Amino acid sequence: MAGYTSVTPEDLEHMLAVIGVGSIEELFDGIPAGVRLGRPIDLPPGEHEQAVYAELRRLAARNVSAEDEITFLGAGMYDHYVPSIVDMLMSRSEFLTPYTPYQPEVSQGGLQVMFEYQTAISELTGLPVSNASVYEGPSAVGAAAYMAKLANKRPRVLVSRGVHPHSRETLDTLAVGYGTTMQEIGLDDCVTDLAALREALSDDVSAIVIQQPNFLGAVEDVAALAAVAHEHGALVICAADPLTLGVLEAPGNQGVDVCVGEGQSLGNRLDYGGPSFGFFAATEQHLRSMPGRIAGETTDADGRRGFVLTLQTREQHIRREKATSNICTSQALNALGGVVYLSWLGRRGIVDIGELMLQRTHYARETLAALDGVSKLHDRPVVREFALRLDVGGAAGVARVVERCAAAHINPGFALARSYDEYADGLLVAITEQRTRADIDRFAAVLAEAVAAEREWERERERPEATAQAAA
Repeated sequence: MAGYTSVTPEDLEHMLAVIGVGSIEELFDGIPAGVRLGRPIDLPPGEHEQAVYAELRRLAARNVSAEDEITFLGAGMYDHYVPSIVDMLMSRSEFLTPYTPYQPEVSQGGLQVMFEYQTAISELTGLPVSNASVYEGPSAVGAAAYMAKLANKRPRVLVSRGVHPHSRETLDTLAVGYGTTMQEIGLDDCVTDLAALREALSDDVSAIVIQQPNFLGAVEDVAALAAVAHEHGALVICAADPLTLGVLEAPGNQGVDVCVGEGQSLGNRLDYGGPSFGFFAATEQHLRSMPGRIAGETTDADGRRGFVLTLQTREQHIRREKATSNICTSQALNALGGVVYLSWLGRRGIVDIGELMLQRTHYARETLAALDGVSKLHDRPVVREFALRLDVGGAAGVARVVERCAAAHINPGFALARSYDEYADGLLVAITEQRTRADIDRFAAVLAEAVAAEREWERERERPEATAQAAA
């Protein structure tokens, strides 16, 4: 069976002749030699379609999804149930196929989805205005910091160490272009150090960035942090977990100026980490400098309800020097999934799912912390995620415990050593409505065995005779 070759020598010769060059080398002559590979690409010989398909299936089988194991991994992306109505509506061709509407008022259905989405996010966050979404959570945090810089022209941003590591990295990267300086505020018992924040604040601070709940799962005192920041005229940016807002006070009711976050948990699957969408809500005074697009409601010439693209601050629509965003698409399809999911939940449903996570999280935390060699990293209130301390000799021991649990088809969570040197023995565990009490009990049994096996392995390794034998 013959293989498939995309370009034959005859095809290549014909294309070069049409372009007017004699060889591939001549075609790329304008590229400096130092950045060219200088050798053929090291690829295996071509295979026929059937063999390629079989190889791809073999590689794909190495992946493990949240449907193949009991997963307690969170750290920003969560295994929530996605009802079939979300996929049904997202798959409709009028939503699935359109690109950015450059004559937006023609796309009344798309604009209505944006408007309904904005309404839901505004009600959820307790802030009066929302845009039609951004790329994802970390870029939403970065865009909020830039908006703060535009608002008060101050050069410094303070960011809590409790903010997601990816968001902090994004802030550090974008700060170069913004012309701002990022300063990290440490943690005190796993929440933002209020005394350190107060000391770092001055009249040149543009904004503070906090997270609720923070990356370690701890519920922050947002109102106290906001009050301190406002004493110096700094804006308060809060990255929030939207599904916890059914049981936690809305950030807008606690003095937050901008609330952003990752929307994946709202009707979007894990999908290997994306795509998803970020949400962005703010006080009304920042309406005209918010990134992306904002849809509004109006009436047409006949008095019928209609929708318009009220604001669009991205550089494709207005002069670049006036733009506050280069968002090319507001992840509208993923945001559609979010508003369908929130509509499916309803006002009571989002409270119910928050209470369910709260109850199961409490049960899981107490059950796991009671195991030998396992303890709580902190005693702060938690909603859906909590951190444990494993007495297994640090980061390497935690990594081996994770591997032992994986062998039993359980993903135990996020090893904190990947992002926090000071919590090298930490494990971040996430609970969703997918995790039943039986799942938690199964996890407790597997984790107990894994920790015990790791501690026994460590003891064997440290025995004098074992050390002497190894040396010999």
